[in-house]
Amino acid sequence: MYVRTISSPNYKFNPINVSPLAHFLNTKSSKLVYNSPIYKSGFCNSVKRVSEKPMFLKNNGGLIGIRCDGSFGKDEKDSENSFYMRRALELAKKATGHTSPNPLVGCVIVNDGKIVGEGFHPKAGQPHAEVFALRDAGNLAENGTAYVTLEPCNHYGRTPPCSEALIKAKVKNVVVGMVDPNPIVASKGVDKLRATGIIVTVGVEEDMCKKLNEGYIHQMLTGKPLVTLRYTLSVNGCLTDQLGEEVVAPGGYYSKILQEYDAVILSSTLLAKTSSLPLSNEPGANQPLKIVIAKSSSSQFQIPIATNESTSKVIVFTDKEMDLGSQTAQQGIETVVLEKISLLAILEYCKGLGLCSVLLDLRGDILELEETLREGFEQSLIQKVAVEVLPEWDISKEEVLPVTLKNLGKGLKLKNLTSQISGNIVLLEGYF
Repeated sequence: MYVRTISSPNYKFNPINVSPLAHFLNTKSSKLVYNSPIYKSGFCNSVKRVSEKPMFLKNNGGLIGIRCDGSFGKDEKDSENSFYMRRALELAKKATGHTSPNPLVGCVIVNDGKIVGEGFHPKAGQPHAEVFALRDAGNLAENGTAYVTLEPCNHYGRTPPCSEALIKAKVKNVVVGMVDPNPIVASKGVDKLRATGIIVTVGVEEDMCKKLNEGYIHQMLTGKPLVTLRYTLSVNGCLTDQLGEEVVAPGGYYSKILQEYDAVILSSTLLAKTSSLPLSNEPGANQPLKIVIAKSSSSQFQIPIATNESTSKVIVFTDKEMDLGSQTAQQGIETVVLEKISLLAILEYCKGLGLCSVLLDLRGDILELEETLREGFEQSLIQKVAVEVLPEWDISKEEVLPVTLKNLGKGLKLKNLTSQISGNIVLLEGYF
């Protein structure tokens, strides 16, 4: 007998403080940690498949479910749906950092209790997860069940509608993780499937599916990218530019967060100190756009020259004309001059590039980012915070935490504050 057990900690996810988004992000969920390689297409290696459905045992006439989701007591069908949806989520994560402005989506085709097809959406412009999974399944998709993390589309874009592909393949059931918040999709795909007689179940592992695509959801509902404020503290509360060695290594939280976000905002003073651009060390990572804020009051700095193809594009937002030098000009570094540097203007620029998430990395001279932070809090442009606490006692600064940051955060309360330990480092995450 083959039994696969998937267990994960409980994870609560509360709404971001934007009313339209709160409609989507308002329930409990569980958290999975994925360590999957990046694939160049949406097909998966069938040798590594989970080919059997979760097993169930009888005990004194009662049904006991194998722990697929960290809890017992579900009926068999719910646990089975959860099992396969989590596999679809695992597939979706393989394209992390590659799909914007599209969401991450995974799909699993099951027939007679076995996985017969798998796929995920690899990048914008390429076929969707359902198409890859149906191709993988072939004729075995007929009368089967499709598990997809996001509602199948029902419109012609760069690719044909996935709802029609599922109908053509003659699947019997479709299990959907969450309804697509995109107005041109929202429930239309589900309605189309049901109209043809396909049995559709919606909301399986919904919270995990929402967590996976929180940037995409926020962009769809508000028209702006999701913004996360990130900074590092010593154990006595001093702000520091230092990063723990473990977090920048492959698999570390900083390496992963750079892979997950479409862009990262940096202070020019940080580059003056480090003379290097932060890079994700995840295998196959699509490096985030680097947005450098350089105010006229700050000292001169030099953009580090790219040494390999993985270095991403750099855009400098400034309130003065700048000469970055001939070498950096040849690198295609762009300069945007604003009368006054504005976070809202930066986010509009990112939106125009199809970016869904932005990381505001609070390192360097905080005074250069003071107005950006103030605007972010006052206009509710910052939705999330991530804090790294180092096991060090910093006595080099008189201020434990800069007064600027203290004042900006007055009256703000975090929701769903979670913590995890990575080696000797404590990681905190919450939502405003």
